[in-house]
Amino acid sequence: MSLSTTEPNEESQESQASTLLDFPTNDTQSQTENIASVLASVPSVPHPITPLQHSYTYHSPTPTAPGPYILGVDEAGRGPVLGPMVYGVAYCPVAWKEELEELGFADSKTLNHAARAGLLDVLSGRPDQLGWSVRVLAPQDISTNMLRRPPQNLNEQSREATLHLINALLSRGLKISEIYVDALGPSVPYQAYLSSLYPTMDITVTPKADSKYKIVGAASVAAKVTRDAWIEGWGFEEEYLDGDLEGGGGGKKWGESLGSGYPSDPKTQAWLKDSVEPTFGYPSLARFSWGTVRVALDKAAHKVEWIDDGEKTLVNAFQTATGHDKGRSAVARDLAIHSVDSL
Repeated sequence: MSLSTTEPNEESQESQASTLLDFPTNDTQSQTENIASVLASVPSVPHPITPLQHSYTYHSPTPTAPGPYILGVDEAGRGPVLGPMVYGVAYCPVAWKEELEELGFADSKTLNHAARAGLLDVLSGRPDQLGWSVRVLAPQDISTNMLRRPPQNLNEQSREATLHLINALLSRGLKISEIYVDALGPSVPYQAYLSSLYPTMDITVTPKADSKYKIVGAASVAAKVTRDAWIEGWGFEEEYLDGDLEGGGGGKKWGESLGSGYPSDPKTQAWLKDSVEPTFGYPSLARFSWGTVRVALDKAAHKVEWIDDGEKTLVNAFQTATGHDKGRSAVARDLAIHSVDSL
């Protein structure tokens, strides 16, 4: 595994709530074992899974078939309030297009978990012809970038992830002739932007590209399965919701029923309500830049007033007409006389 370290519009809950694996819930041990088995089959997450502290990139082995190649780009997890956003790319030789059409790739949101997992096996099972990569954006990185000054909105982070993946493959020697991208907002200016960066490539940016082009469907599967694996196997850095902070034990564990992570999912809403720690807020699983989290913290967390002692002193200096004039003689101050070090 190769590692390198305005809230968006929400898609329909019905199409996005398929994150949870289809396991029975009455046998906790069996469910845990099944989840561990499934996670072990996803090469783009670490084994055993560990807390996701930084964004990273995974690359499959580079195919050995001669180029040029077509490449598809899609994402998973743009709208959720919980967990990472994952950008995926998939690629194959232009000469292999007809074979790709027969493999069953489609928009991952239209497939159940078993179908997606099977297609990831297909994607990984032809290393001579098929390759894929994902860029996993950690929720804390998403929030940090959106809350910094100046902020980097989600569209900019998405564009950066896309360019990161394309440039990484070009640096590995992949000859790309066509790129197909699932649109983010207006497709015409984004297509023009990408075309200006890669003038030798035929670039198509269009809505629903994951259902129009099989190579984008393959990228959609890679991104979706990777995100699902992280949500299902999420390891909390913060072990306890409450309890003995110094001893690290005796407290209430974080809830495991996260739902799909979308704000309209009742299970996600219940998790957000039950998981507020009044002083520290939420664990790093949550995207603090989302309005949903800000509203929840305003309702349930302690109020905090930030005071910058240095700023307070400066304000007082201006209010009392002191500051740099403190200690100067009245004559020098009144006549605005200043010393100079050169003539």
